[in-house]
Amino acid sequence: MNWSLLVPMLVALPLLGAAVTLVLGHHRRWQVGVSIATLTLTFVIAVVLLLVVDAGNPLAVSVAGWDLPFGIVLYVDRLAALLVAVSSVVLLAVLLFSVGQGAADGDEETPVSIFHPSYLILAAGIFDAFIAGDLFNLYVGFEILLVASYVLITLGSTESRIRTGTVYIVVSLVSSILFLSAIAMIYGALGTVNMAHIAERMTDLPDDVQLLLHLLLVLAFAIKAAVFPLSFWLPDSYPTAPAPVTAVFAGLLTKVGVYALIRTETQLFNDSDINMLLLIVALATMIVGILGAVAQAELKRILSFTLVSHVGYMVFGLAIATEAAVGATIYYMVHHIVVQTTLFLAVGLIERRAGSTSILKVKGLMAAAPLIAVLYFVPALNLGGLPPFSGFLGKYALFDAAAEQGTPLMYVLIVGGIVTSLLTLYALMRAWNLSFWREQEDSSETEARIAYLGGSPEAQQQSERRVIPRIMTTATAGMVVLSVGLTVFAGPLYAVCDRIGQSLLQPISLVELDDAEAQP
Repeated sequence: MNWSLLVPMLVALPLLGAAVTLVLGHHRRWQVGVSIATLTLTFVIAVVLLLVVDAGNPLAVSVAGWDLPFGIVLYVDRLAALLVAVSSVVLLAVLLFSVGQGAADGDEETPVSIFHPSYLILAAGIFDAFIAGDLFNLYVGFEILLVASYVLITLGSTESRIRTGTVYIVVSLVSSILFLSAIAMIYGALGTVNMAHIAERMTDLPDDVQLLLHLLLVLAFAIKAAVFPLSFWLPDSYPTAPAPVTAVFAGLLTKVGVYALIRTETQLFNDSDINMLLLIVALATMIVGILGAVAQAELKRILSFTLVSHVGYMVFGLAIATEAAVGATIYYMVHHIVVQTTLFLAVGLIERRAGSTSILKVKGLMAAAPLIAVLYFVPALNLGGLPPFSGFLGKYALFDAAAEQGTPLMYVLIVGGIVTSLLTLYALMRAWNLSFWREQEDSSETEARIAYLGGSPEAQQQSERRVIPRIMTTATAGMVVLSVGLTVFAGPLYAVCDRIGQSLLQPISLVELDDAEAQP
């Protein structure tokens, strides 16, 4: 069978599903069915392609019959297939969560007529970015997902969402302009935007030109990945969106930026070394991000700052630039996609049950909602890096790869990573203790101990408690099970990630994939 024929379906199916759900704008059940079927089928295709490319060579497809260097190339290797599969599961779980929320609240939070088409377009953009074989198609994937995200982040049209959505849009446009400028400069210098061709021809350029192009791409992708000091926009933008939108943004959107950084560092600029700069930036991202989380009193903002800090681990692994480190980075990336999404879904349940996400206001949930306590507690321990969870395994692998280098800066990064992990555990467990263990009637002494958080900014306020449909709890529980599965099946998953690390540092030219190339 010509497996390459499945590659374009990763993008075509969500776009087709978006068109169908747009036509079915007044038929909620049909929209839900189409969306679920689309993402499920995409997941199946991604798993099939992962098995195929893991056993052989990557697959390259020239869309519409246009050969290289003129055609649009879709490229699926182990990394692309793995991320599409994981993203499909996350998108599906968040979709089910949003279905429950929509059924309970009507169209107030997620207007169904526009949510499903926008959501599937977002999925198409994410998948297109993961399988893009050239920089311009990667840019198109970014723009597709960003256009959809503009709609999703402002759903409900509240004042806070419009304000923070505007900041998000402006920052995203600046990043896109930088990216497009870099593409134009690369094409002017090399005559191609195909990633394999760029890697082959980059060494012909002077070192200073390589460095300029390298830094411009890294700057554009660092904004999208929320790398410090370019992460200022994220903690204010994400918490104001509806719970399912915040969850999928936190889990996936920054990882598309990290993915672009991985491609850039491992396959395009092998001879242009900025690893020292990346190590310093990684340390700053980890420490500044987690200190921001410790200073917050609102659960969504705590998680948003931890999101920033843990992007630092991925930049850290990428800067080590060894096969073991890159493999560990991929494993940690998969872990973070799943666990961060799970935590935001759990906080969405807390918000509905308690009427707030402020740890200064939420009390006594252990007795009132013990299941929600478990659904928050397990991924919180995981993100904090407590053994034997996947967070610990990923961090240990990163630290081990750094220790093999043996330089003083590597040991500084290891210490910084350990401190970040401990502070993550502190911030998340403090929130858990105050929200779940604290009694409804607390002593003045307890209130005094948390008074220092009183001036912390809060996200969108919610005054009334809302019913929690079973499907919302089920979707969150499913994600918790998946996060535990990353630990139970860590061996096979890490083996795949290790093979990804080896292949990324030994890039295969698309020109050499004629036997695997198809022209649909």
